[in-house]
Amino acid sequence: MPVGTAGAMKGITHEDLLTLGAQILLCNTYHLHLHPGEDTVAKAGGLHPFIHWEKPILTDSGGFQVFSLAKLRSIDDTGVTFRSHVDGSEHRLTPASAIEIQNKLGSDIILCLDQCPPSTAKRSEILEATDRTLKWAAECKEAHESLKKQHKRNPLLFCVIQGGLERDLREKCAQEMINIGFDGYAIGGLAVGESAEEMYGVLDVVCPLLPKDKLRYLMGVGVIEQLKKCVAKGIDMFDCVLPMRIARHGTILLSSGKSLDIDKAVFRGDFAPIDPDSPSPLSRKHSRAYLHHLVKVKERYGETIACMQNLGVTLRAMETLRETMDNE
Repeated sequence: MPVGTAGAMKGITHEDLLTLGAQILLCNTYHLHLHPGEDTVAKAGGLHPFIHWEKPILTDSGGFQVFSLAKLRSIDDTGVTFRSHVDGSEHRLTPASAIEIQNKLGSDIILCLDQCPPSTAKRSEILEATDRTLKWAAECKEAHESLKKQHKRNPLLFCVIQGGLERDLREKCAQEMINIGFDGYAIGGLAVGESAEEMYGVLDVVCPLLPKDKLRYLMGVGVIEQLKKCVAKGIDMFDCVLPMRIARHGTILLSSGKSLDIDKAVFRGDFAPIDPDSPSPLSRKHSRAYLHHLVKVKERYGETIACMQNLGVTLRAMETLRETMDNE
């Protein structure tokens, strides 16, 4: 899933996303809550008409950003109080309010509020966060069912499985989430500094437990080789800002599986297409020398070319995986 944090991607239009084959867009509840606010979005009829995106939209609960960006946060079993990283204003996020905000945003897939412990957390802290995540998930499910009746909307509700690298806690969390029952199961708290093998180890514990007829969403993973291995382990959905982030720093992913550091002087006189087999028309049209020039002079169009290239290659990799599985 491309990540349109505040309802858009930097330097890429929604039409560009459709050209590249995007099927769904992730928007961030934390940022949209702070500005323009869910009430403003609701007055526009929800995110779909507000941002003019007709395909599905998934919103996260905002919890990850609260724990990673917000200042002066305090957490208890009923929710978390935090100050905006933008203007210092105080906000309170609870399981019920997280669901209400996402409903006002008009999301098609909404996520339960969860507590993601830092990678440095002790086992006791991971256990506390896991138990709190389970408690909040049950409350989110209750709020979700109530709002469905009130608003006659039927968005999908995903929980978030936590537990760090503690396999027994991951198993416990997964089993109890299954008992509560959700439309999909997100796996959070990975791709936060652990090794790939440690991440795969958690998936080996969690994925076999999850219902085969429910969607499985691994949060924060976007390295193509890791995507392939995770799909083989049973994951259906991913989101990640990595392809865009490395594009802005001059790393260009190629259809061949290789990559270029377009900032290097060797590309100054390379007039070959950036990637002749690219899903992006810009990379088929423009030369490596031109992109090298744009990056060097920090021209915004260079970011657009690079980001479309990396996003297109990543989306095509997932499309190829889907086609391979359909043919098996």
